[in-house]
This record gives sequence, structure tokens and C-alpha cells, in this order.
Amino acid sequence: MTAPVFANHPETLGSAHDSRLPESLEAEIRAIYERSPLYPERFPLHAEPLQWACYDGIPVLTKQEILQRGHTAFFADYRVIERGLQNREYEYEHTSGSTAEPMTVIMEDGWWAEQTRRAYLAHPRLAPYAGRPVRKAVLAPVACSSNLCPYEDQPFPHRYFEGTVYLNLTSDPFVFPESEWDRILLELQAVKPEIIEGEPVYLSLLARAAAKRRVSLPSLQIVILTYGKASLQHSRRIAEVFPAAQVDLYGSTEAGYIFVGDAFQDNSRVIDANAFVELVPWRGRADVFQTQVTTRNRRAMPLLRYSTGDIVRRFPTGFRILGRERDLYLRPDGGVVSAAEVDAALPVGLACWHYCLIQTGEARWDFHYVGDHNAPRETGDALAQVLGEGVRVNAFRRKFLQPGSSGKFSLLKPLAK
Repeated sequence: MTAPVFANHPETLGSAHDSRLPESLEAEIRAIYERSPLYPERFPLHAEPLQWACYDGIPVLTKQEILQRGHTAFFADYRVIERGLQNREYEYEHTSGSTAEPMTVIMEDGWWAEQTRRAYLAHPRLAPYAGRPVRKAVLAPVACSSNLCPYEDQPFPHRYFEGTVYLNLTSDPFVFPESEWDRILLELQAVKPEIIEGEPVYLSLLARAAAKRRVSLPSLQIVILTYGKASLQHSRRIAEVFPAAQVDLYGSTEAGYIFVGDAFQDNSRVIDANAFVELVPWRGRADVFQTQVTTRNRRAMPLLRYSTGDIVRRFPTGFRILGRERDLYLRPDGGVVSAAEVDAALPVGLACWHYCLIQTGEARWDFHYVGDHNAPRETGDALAQVLGEGVRVNAFRRKFLQPGSSGKFSLLKPLAK
């Protein structure tokens, strides 16, 4: 069979002979089979060199299957893991449940820090900070991936680990009282971070709070947008207050960091040292793909051909992360509408801290936005032109927009199909 397409740099995969897998990919698959009994149980491998036909026979792993089997299915003797959790050889996290119920993720101690270091090395702006002490701040949902985020109202010193301050103590930044923003900005001024990493909505509202108080962060060099999908509106509001380089770092709790690139430059690339990323053509489009991830160098809960639910578009410069499949709208003419198309359609005169475009009927949409001023009159018509013929869009200015049950925010909400 024809070899599948991968998003990795060709040197990462290496050369394949005839119909055989590249040595680097086969070695990782063999290692995953040795580490986890889940995979031999699903699809046994033979001892001969692997062919692409055999690779194609390995069933795609989904989040739903992991939830059904339970995280214990990845381990031959889970009692070993339980002891490891007690003596801190392993740690666990829960995903947010953005596409299903929350998933328990087991990882070996130090894995998250190491794959973060590799992610930094994969980007020229972040590489100078990899593996060295750096002052950093994190502002994201309380259950924020695999970082040491606080789950209790702890005083400042107890939220400061090895140069990183974890700023958030409560969920939903739209309901933060003014005193909470005072505290966060005071801690930022005390730490003087070189890097601030956060969920785009949180960072956008942080920029609003800082502008209101006329607070600046001269030490800041890089803003990392992660944990959620950023809009161009988020990026611009953040840049107006914190004029630092913006980097898009994309991944998930269970798979780790997968893509990194300059924000809104369509140049995101796979973090080759962290994962092999298979590209599966999506709905017959030549430049749009689903991603299936095989993690690298991971001992606990390694993932093989894991369907992340993410859709990407390929450009000559790299990739654009379109987002989750459920967050994309397909027009009747087959065109794909993502947050990028919404951003491009918004009038120049619109400036908001966050927005969400929600489909309420077959040809009806509501555009909810949080801003200091009303949207231009042409906003609804401009969005309607992107969504298709006969569509009507009403714009509503709001004081706040609620996150989903997972705690994450959405930019585009089509009707479920």
C-alpha cells in the first residue's frame, strides 16, 4: 500500500525501503508494544520488519476507547503504578473533557517537563529558554493540563515553583472580582516574568485589567498562547498591552505538545522529538487533515495512532491549527469555516476581548462579543457572507461569555450534526 502522509520533517522519519516503515517509526511502535499490554491485545505484531499494510492494520485509538477501557488498561500491573504515584515516580492529571468526559492520564515523573523542553527547542524564539532557569507566569484554567496548578487558595509563595508563578485560583476569568485582577497583576510585577503562558481568553482579559490600571511588564519577552484556541482579536488585545512576540503552542494533556509556531503566521510545525503526526485527508480536501498522533519516548500511557480530534490546514510555510472537528462549520457549498475565517471577516473597526459565533438555526447565527464599544453595523452582514448564501447573523454585545462545562471557551459553535 502507499505510505501515509506525515506532518513531521522528512529527516525525523528517515527513509523507508520499498513498502517498509522507516526505522525510527518502527522502533517507536515496537517500544510502545513492549511498554503497554493494551496494544498487543488490540492488534498483535509479527517479528518481521513492519510493512505499511501492517501499520494500516493497527486500529486507530480514540479518546472514547480509552474511557471505555479505563487508563488501567495501559498497564500490566496497575498496583505498580499506584505505588509509583505514592512515591512520586508517576503523576496523574485529568483532561478537561472538552470532547468527552474527563480522562485520567498517567505520566512518569519528569515527562511533562521534558516534553516541554523539547517543545521549546523546536521554536527559535523559545529555544534560548529551554533547559535554563527562566521567570515565567501561567494564567489558565485551574485544572490546566499537566502543570502544577493550584487547586486551593494558596498564598503567593506556595504557587511559585522553580521560577514559575501559577496565577489563577478560580475558574472563569469573566467573574474575577477586581481584587483578583489586582492580586494577579501585583504578583506579575513581583516576579517580572520573561515568559507568560496562558489560555487566550484569560490573557486577553488580563490585558484589559492591566490597561485599566496602566500596568506594564517591561521584562516580558514572549507570550505563549496555549490551552485553548486563540482568535486574532485575542492576539491584538494582548499585543496592545504586552508588546512581546507571540508563540502558538498546541497539544493536549494526554498527548503532550504537538505543534509549535508563531501565532497567526501559518507556520506551525510538528515538535518532532515529541510525536509522529499522521495526516489523514479530511472530507476529500487536499490541504485539510485530521491528525493521528504517536507519542515518542513515553513510558506511561504511550499513544499509538491516537485520533486527537484536531483538524489542520497545510500551507507552504507550515500548518494552521483549525481546531476541533466539532468546532468547524461546513457551508452547503463545501467550504470550511473556522475561527480564522471569522477573524478575517470581522470589520476593521471591531475590537473585542472575546467572541463566540453560535449557530441557532439552519440559516441563523448569533455573534456574541465582549467589548468596550458596539460592533460596527456591518458586522452581521460581513459574517453572513462567510457563512453562506441566505444566512442571517445578529450581533450582541455582552458583559461576559460563559465557558463550556469543561471550563474551555469556544469561538465557533455550529449546530451538532
